[in-house]
Amino acid sequence: MNRRNSLKRIGKIVDELDLSSKGWIVFGSAPDPILPTSLTGHYARVDINNAGRTAQELGLGPADLTIRTKKKSWSEHPKLDTKALIWIHTIPAPMLRLLLLTKPHRSIGRVAKFTKAERDALVETVSGVRLENVGPWDKVSNGVAAACLGLHFGVPEIVLSGISLSKAGHSYNQLGRTRYQVDEDRAVLSALAKDPRLATSEPDLATDLGLRLVS
Repeated sequence: MNRRNSLKRIGKIVDELDLSSKGWIVFGSAPDPILPTSLTGHYARVDINNAGRTAQELGLGPADLTIRTKKKSWSEHPKLDTKALIWIHTIPAPMLRLLLLTKPHRSIGRVAKFTKAERDALVETVSGVRLENVGPWDKVSNGVAAACLGLHFGVPEIVLSGISLSKAGHSYNQLGRTRYQVDEDRAVLSALAKDPRLATSEPDLATDLGLRLVS
């Protein structure tokens, strides 16, 4: 499946769930996320990887959209509950549903495949940033990629929550794992910082990059 067909399938899901007409809260897994309570319930929540576990611990409902990568452990969030899943994977798209039968979850609605190459090409198109030699990973985090996806589909406002360039670890465990792709995320978010549609609920990210702060 080429990138155009992948985006067409993702765009169909966005249309079916009416996700492009409302704002998005892109909910990452940085520790101590600050959710904009004034927007919760009015904006679509887009969970990144296993951040949905934190959302459930906070008493929130199903995600409107989850974006997760192939390598993320399903045992860390065995009760995934989402209206749609964009799965960054390598297997043929028709096989995704069969593979999901082997994964622990509560409920998964629509499903679409996206490859790493497709994700990275989209980020470059939206941000204008070529990531070669920017940092050691040559790719952004899925949270930043989700923001680019929303901008691509014309989402009126995207609020980054639980996304950080400075905090190590994850909100749903105490392992304190190193945060990767910091240089790449910084480069892309810096390029997008002047877009009036992009904002954050995290004061440290707002101060660091000059993003508009919402609460």
